[in-house]
Amino acid sequence: MLIGSHVSAIAQSNGREPVDEANPLVGTAPLDRKELIGNAPPPGEPLYSGITSPGARLPHGAVEAAPVNVNIEQTYPTGVATPYYYPNPTMIGFTGGGGATYGGGAQPILMPIVGDWTVPPVYTQSYYDKAKEVAAPGYYSVYLDSFRTRAELTASRWTSLMRFTFPTSDRAHIVLNLPLQGGEVEIVGDRMVRGVAARRGDHDAPDGRYFVAEFSHPFSRFGTFRKSGGNNRGYGIGDKDVVPDARRIDGSYVGSYLDFTTRADAPILVRMAHGPSYADAERRLRAESVGWDFDSMRAQARQAWARLLDKVQVTGGTPKQRMLFYSTLFQSFASPRLVARKGENFADSKGRMQTATYDRYGPVPFWDTGRNQIVLLELLEPDVVRDIMQSELDMARERGFMNTSFHGDNAVFLYLGAARRGIPFDYAAAYEFLRRNATDPKGPRGYLAEYQKNGWISDVLPDEDPSPPYAGGKAGTAKTLEYAWDDHAMAEFAEMLGHREDARLFRTRAANYRNVFDRKTGFMRGRTADGAWIAPFDPQEPYYNFMMKEASGWSTLWLVPHDVRGLSTLLGGRDAFNAKLDQFFSTPYTPKGICRDCTGMVGQYVHGNQPDQHAPFLYAWSGQPWKTQALTRRILDTLYGSDASGYGYAGMDDQGATSSWYALTAMGFYPVDPSSDVYVLSSPIFDRVKLQMGNGKALEIVARNNSATNLYIQSATLNGHRWTKPWFRHADVKDGATLVLTMGARPNPNWGSGPADVPPSMSSAP
Repeated sequence: MLIGSHVSAIAQSNGREPVDEANPLVGTAPLDRKELIGNAPPPGEPLYSGITSPGARLPHGAVEAAPVNVNIEQTYPTGVATPYYYPNPTMIGFTGGGGATYGGGAQPILMPIVGDWTVPPVYTQSYYDKAKEVAAPGYYSVYLDSFRTRAELTASRWTSLMRFTFPTSDRAHIVLNLPLQGGEVEIVGDRMVRGVAARRGDHDAPDGRYFVAEFSHPFSRFGTFRKSGGNNRGYGIGDKDVVPDARRIDGSYVGSYLDFTTRADAPILVRMAHGPSYADAERRLRAESVGWDFDSMRAQARQAWARLLDKVQVTGGTPKQRMLFYSTLFQSFASPRLVARKGENFADSKGRMQTATYDRYGPVPFWDTGRNQIVLLELLEPDVVRDIMQSELDMARERGFMNTSFHGDNAVFLYLGAARRGIPFDYAAAYEFLRRNATDPKGPRGYLAEYQKNGWISDVLPDEDPSPPYAGGKAGTAKTLEYAWDDHAMAEFAEMLGHREDARLFRTRAANYRNVFDRKTGFMRGRTADGAWIAPFDPQEPYYNFMMKEASGWSTLWLVPHDVRGLSTLLGGRDAFNAKLDQFFSTPYTPKGICRDCTGMVGQYVHGNQPDQHAPFLYAWSGQPWKTQALTRRILDTLYGSDASGYGYAGMDDQGATSSWYALTAMGFYPVDPSSDVYVLSSPIFDRVKLQMGNGKALEIVARNNSATNLYIQSATLNGHRWTKPWFRHADVKDGATLVLTMGARPNPNWGSGPADVPPSMSSAP
């Protein structure tokens, strides 16, 4: 039995389907307890939320109909441009696609207004009631109190649909604009506006720069506007051009205003699509159109999410835990974004028009989701993963190198992890480009020639204080560690494909992490070009790019997931390793520099960023897995939704990474090294989890006698057989499995703690 009647029984036990549990507002708020925040934010800045979106979209959707309550053009940069921040009390508009990654560049922005309006970027804002704000998979709704207007949003694969219910008025407007760089806008007839956004290079929207927006009712009047050119600011931001009855305009902050005579019982609807051309945008609009049937499109979006979320069924836990679980699972599918279905046109990474021969996806944010989310996709959506791998391979063919994403060279994690989970693919073709990344200094691995020559990457001590806000440097120590991890995966990949000389080369390089370990201080530490250790050195101090990457020496120390045993040896053996981990999770966080996304504290541990998110699981290698069980329960409880709103995240989600951490850990396991086939056990918060894998088999995890206090594993069986390891391999569960954990209120130091029970590592056991 896979799902069937058992799933129905689970769903009916609390009267709610998984899709009903998910709340897309989760991740849009910051934490609010000082002991969890650390010393962020810098004065004059907002504290990071998860930087997720509550908008309406489909899984991996390039199109999202989303609210905008941050005037990005009129704010100071605070790391990542995000269009929605839960604490903000006013709304400035809504977008329906045309945005990359975090949605900060989505365009155009539409705003329903009653009464007077102003030209963007001086947006006419509306207060809104949080109690009347509703977010669900595929749907968003908010009541704009200032205009007595309800805005509702939904989306299909390529189109967004907005429903604005105005009061009865002869002064209703919809203001549409292309922000900042602008572009061109044209009014066609009395029901359509179309336009093209200015080029922004790699920041161009994955669904295309061109848009077509169609309205359910004719405009009573219309006109265009833009910000005037020149530098004459007057007492404000400059002058504006507003031209009544004009149909076409280009420039910055360009847009159109559309007037309506409205009735309270006759909503105005707007449907919109984007594409690489006007023709493609209109084709998408027609192909997916449900007419003006908003409720039908909303129902279809809900159904698409239900099919995906139904793959994981849980019982037990609290209502809040179930809400957080399905909400984080929902947010886990924020990336990568679908660019074109098979047979559709798209612009490739060189800007050339192509016709997709398979479902083409955008780039994977490997430094972020490459650590955990790709494994979740490999488990639940292997067919999607195959298309993602093909997309990345074709982008490599277009550019000459495999994508890297931000820092490190982690694409190999996707390919090797998928191969080990039995997903069919032309891995030899992918290896060619992964090898080129790892060996060609002209490629995307920064400072590769230095790494190849020395076995480590140096840094330069700046004349100014290297603590934040300083963002210069080479991140040499972190790069060395990342590349060593990448090289270990490359060695395993090469061995799998029969390239034994390559395997020897990369296996040797995989030990390069030792070259930045300072035995005197007991930390990974930066070196100057002559090999000297950088001084002064404070392991508590976080750096953006000096030695470390958005992390401190404490957080960076553990960035050796491929060789935890080897790291343990460097630190002095099992007892010393445990003492160091204990110190890491208990030493108060008191740096002088303020790292914006370094929030979500447990001692020196920073859950809000990726470098150390695997660290709570390392006790599995040192014979104390009960500490992993306690820590993961603590993190799940305090660093997700513990704020007043119940939606708070630490740091930022980075397109599904922090969300995937919760979803995987709450189920009871986590991939410390995503390129391996090993899962380390946490402490599941549910009595029963049933995960329907993409191969048609089910993994079931049962936690007997489970509760908030009974969080420690006492014993375990796998498929009815005694299980003593705090980890398992994919091969142990790929054909379907039931893992039964008996829980208790006190640690059982005799379970999972023996030398033979530790997970595998590059180094042999000491």
